[in-house]
Amino acid sequence: MFPNPFVPLEWNPEWLTSTVRDLAAHIYAERDFATMPILGDGLMDAGCDHQLIQDHCRSTKPHARGCWVVDAILGKT
Repeated sequence: MFPNPFVPLEWNPEWLTSTVRDLAAHIYAERDFATMPILGDGLMDAGCDHQLIQDHCRSTKPHARGCWVVDAILGKT
């Protein structure tokens, strides 16, 4: 599940709380993609109700380093 490359996804800076950034850094460093739903919860708590982001965080499909949500949070995209 990837965003449409022709429709830019706007990230609200308010979503990038220290909790969200810490979770994303942990997921990236430890490759602990089982915690993606927790990242989705953190984003929701920060006000992110963007359906594509939330669906991606809660997807049961395999995640890997290079995950567009984690990379966007960490500024890697």
